[in-house]
Amino acid sequence: MALSSTKNLMKIGAVLSCLEALAPTAYQESYDNAGLIVGDRSMQCTGALLCLDSTEEVIDEAIEKGLNLVIAHHPIVFSGLKRFTGANYVERTIMKAIKHDIAVYAIHTNLDNVHNGVSAKICEKLGLINTKILSPKTQLLRKLIFYVPKANADQVRKAVFAAGAGKIGNYDWCSFNVEGRGTYRPLEGAEPTAGKVGQWEQVEETRIELVFPKSIQGKVLAALRASHPYEEVAHEIIVIENTWQQVGAGMIGDLPEPMEAMVFLKNMKEQMQTACVKYTKLLDKPIRRVAVCGGSGGFLLRTAIASKADIFITADYKYHEFFDANGRIVIADIGHFESEQFTAELLYTHLKEKMGNFALVFSVVRTNPVNYLT
Repeated sequence: MALSSTKNLMKIGAVLSCLEALAPTAYQESYDNAGLIVGDRSMQCTGALLCLDSTEEVIDEAIEKGLNLVIAHHPIVFSGLKRFTGANYVERTIMKAIKHDIAVYAIHTNLDNVHNGVSAKICEKLGLINTKILSPKTQLLRKLIFYVPKANADQVRKAVFAAGAGKIGNYDWCSFNVEGRGTYRPLEGAEPTAGKVGQWEQVEETRIELVFPKSIQGKVLAALRASHPYEEVAHEIIVIENTWQQVGAGMIGDLPEPMEAMVFLKNMKEQMQTACVKYTKLLDKPIRRVAVCGGSGGFLLRTAIASKADIFITADYKYHEFFDANGRIVIADIGHFESEQFTAELLYTHLKEKMGNFALVFSVVRTNPVNYLT
């Protein structure tokens, strides 16, 4: 029996915009393919099915339940497809989704990279406190500098603040302002706010500087131009090298109380609902500080060690890579699916909070391709 109805329908684009407010696609890694893979944002959304992998069986489930949007963590398509013959599971999944007007959306490394994303969910499950991004990214912030008549400075500042600029950590409406004198001469065809064509003009102006994430640059510039009184808006955008603590890979946090290593591992196995934990030699000390990374996080080991973590929890470790612990940290591999399985729970909470009552369903298909003999 279908779960959807014609009541409270919204555009698929509205649902996706809500997801992209949580994890902008601009934050995905260069190799990734996050975003809308199949479908049309203008379609009415009959409901969304949440899953880790958008396999053919998941598409079947969406069809059965009358849901025309599948929201997955992993993209079903990573690289270009040259033909659609049903020769493999990727082609069959895409063909079936198109045939039945099912939109398929992936929210992958962009969700990995936000401070309240996949790794944060692991921290929540483990009860960690004082959490922060393990490896913050650089070059994601921009500085906007513009000049505006002093009399109009307040209105323009408020407009760009409303567009999302001027936020630094737990503060917003942050800007730096300098008073000065601007000069210009309108040429033929100009329509100056002050002054006359061919005449040199001087105006008391304010130079305003503020920062914003690059993902909202278009929105910020649109707000600047719409609120600014000048026909030509003098402005500069500068790439900032600073790390940004809200975006990056992995998370690190503390246990409320130190825990004996084996007790911690057993508790972690239960909380993360994994059938198998592979780990390196335990150190002769309790676990206090914990680094985590959902999915394949081996590239963060050195950062975890430098951050004084006692244990690093991730997935997809190869045999020889376990030697890299080198007595300095415990590596715990809990499995790729297991480390990310609560992503659907994270998305459900976000969408319910932001969008209210519409058909939002967890997939019952277990897509983990790995089985364990216990």
